[in-house]
Amino acid sequence: MAKDVEGAEGGEFPAKDYTDPPPAALFDAEELTKWSFYRAVIAEFIATLLFLYITVLTVIGYKSETDSSKPGYDECGGVGILGIAWAFGGMIFILVYCTAGISGGHINPAVTFGLFLARKVSLIRALLYIVAQCLGAISGVGLVKAFQKSYYNRYQGGANMLADGYSKGVGLGAEIIGTFVLVYTVFSATDPKRNARDSHVPVLAPLPIGFAVFMVHLATIPITGTGINPARSFGAAVIYNNNKAWDDHWIFWVGPFIGAAIAAIYHQFVLRAGAIKALGSFRSNA
Repeated sequence: MAKDVEGAEGGEFPAKDYTDPPPAALFDAEELTKWSFYRAVIAEFIATLLFLYITVLTVIGYKSETDSSKPGYDECGGVGILGIAWAFGGMIFILVYCTAGISGGHINPAVTFGLFLARKVSLIRALLYIVAQCLGAISGVGLVKAFQKSYYNRYQGGANMLADGYSKGVGLGAEIIGTFVLVYTVFSATDPKRNARDSHVPVLAPLPIGFAVFMVHLATIPITGTGINPARSFGAAVIYNNNKAWDDHWIFWVGPFIGAAIAAIYHQFVLRAGAIKALGSFRSNA
């Protein structure tokens, strides 16, 4: 195996057996003239719609089956928290697998934001992806309400809310750490360095991403219901439109964006030695 870039020796970097893609342009107006760009935006819209439709239906179904006020109440009925976590993680695995070759399979504004900070996507693409994701989330939850309106209103529409007994700081911290785990996994699973060494990694990339979502949900459902995806939280809040859903809604935007930014910085500048590479390039041009 050829040598890799892990540091500089004598001011020069050794050869490496993989190629990093060039940084995306900050503003790339040419993207707006390509059908592939709009196809990617549409893919993000549909993927987020399907994600919210399946997952919110799962949440509402679980609450319905464990409702103590209903006849035939079964405390151990329904899919449980484990099933809800599987629904979120499984859908992300499916949808990333289906859309990765078209849009990159972001399905989450926090993921898009982290990849933008790492110069993987342009500002124009990032903004339109986030708009498409939010509109897709609203549409997906709207379908849930249209099909099960009585259950939807009764069980709070699957909206993310800070659980009783937890402070805003705890909720914010849970969202930051949870999103860091997810976005860090995205960077690691799609790293061209790993792709060069393990040919199976590109095929399996959706799997660790889905598992990251699954594991984070297990940990944080009791605290915030698990956001780690501003579009998911926004779509549910818009359709449910209850004061409680909006009270701490800022947590589900600020937390994920901070977590995504930390993950981008950690992966690009610590693990991938971005700071050392930039310093070496500066010295060679001096």
